[in-house]
Amino acid sequence: MRWRLLWALCACCWGCAWGKTLRGGFVSAAARLQPWRPLARFQFHGDHAVLCVRINNVAVAVTKEARLHLFQAQEWLKLQNSIQDHSCTEKFSKAQLTMTVNHTEQNLTVSQIPYPETWYVFYVDKFTCEENYSETEDIQFEMVLLNPDAEGNPLDHFSAGESGLHEFFFLLVLAYFLTACIYAQSLWQTIKKRGPMHTVLKVLSTALLLQAGSAFANYLHFSSYSKDGIGAPFMGTLAELCDIVSQIQMLYLLLSLCMGWTIGRMKKSHSRPLQWDSTPASTGIAVVVVVTQSLLLIWEQFEDTNHHSYHSHHGLASGLLIGLRVCLALSLAAGLYQIITVERSTLKREFYITFAKACILWFLCHPCLATVSVIFREYQREKIITIGVILCQSISMVILYRLFLSHSLYWEVSSLSSVTLPLTNIPITIVTAIILLGFTLLFFIF
Repeated sequence: MRWRLLWALCACCWGCAWGKTLRGGFVSAAARLQPWRPLARFQFHGDHAVLCVRINNVAVAVTKEARLHLFQAQEWLKLQNSIQDHSCTEKFSKAQLTMTVNHTEQNLTVSQIPYPETWYVFYVDKFTCEENYSETEDIQFEMVLLNPDAEGNPLDHFSAGESGLHEFFFLLVLAYFLTACIYAQSLWQTIKKRGPMHTVLKVLSTALLLQAGSAFANYLHFSSYSKDGIGAPFMGTLAELCDIVSQIQMLYLLLSLCMGWTIGRMKKSHSRPLQWDSTPASTGIAVVVVVTQSLLLIWEQFEDTNHHSYHSHHGLASGLLIGLRVCLALSLAAGLYQIITVERSTLKREFYITFAKACILWFLCHPCLATVSVIFREYQREKIITIGVILCQSISMVILYRLFLSHSLYWEVSSLSSVTLPLTNIPITIVTAIILLGFTLLFFIF
């Protein structure tokens, strides 16, 4: 019985996490165990949003007096935080909408919504609020939550918070494709020459390919999602993995460059401020920061099961991740500011300032957008963060490419052009492989 309840709860979580078409069973025991746990949540909008339910055993549903109760998120939170001690039955009686499940297929129209907002769906039957319970047959169901499309027909599987992401990822993949057609050949020839910036360009290009792979996997997931409300869970997970590894690669690259300047410069003369210094301290700091961010990124994925824009800002892991990025940006800015203030060469100062802009944009775009999004409505926040972070990090990569491919700004001012990155002694592929293995094991465990 205990395993059965656990399976039922996990099935509900899986449905909420991966799509707006839910399949499973209405389990009375699970509803009694956690009556305040919503079966689904969805951001309805428009005047003709629909909740469609199909069941396979009408007789059992009628016997159990099965119902679905819909609450607006704000009203439900007010009810939960109310000073008055409402009983279980009283709480569910205050639902904005109620559907009695007594037919093979039923539709409930959610209309007159002034602006998009989140709704919670709860399963309730005659045993949910009763102390006495006798085990009964489960009711197998399929639930589809739909919003009106551009023509007003309830055919759109995307909630208000997800609308537009499918089109955005299509345009993003198209932009990556066109850019590859124009610049891929010349970039590949530059890397093949194995020049002084070979390692930097290789790591940066790997991160860019991972970003493009994440965008393509997301596009495939949302394309499938638009048809059935479930999508391709594997592609969604693959997109998250690609994004995590890309973030690790970029952090590895930026820290490799910054450690040699900010820490190494303390021991160097002002005439050679960019002379490389791969000390145990710089390498140790960089490795600790990379591993810390990797663990926080993985933790963030499992902390928010309904997280597929992978730029969420809820929970402890996300807060720590934002804090880490702010600290990295501030420490980088402070170190480069000290160098810029004593640098007399206009060419070198221009290089420092451009590099600082790219790094600060990469590290601070997420914290800044997460802060700004607070002034917007809930359904707008996730899209603002997701689209904004992807665009800002793409701009940061473009700036870095221009900087590293510019002879006048890089090779002429930096002794870094004659050495490799400091963390190449600890291959990033090994660290990445370990992180991916851990992520995969956790995914199958949970």
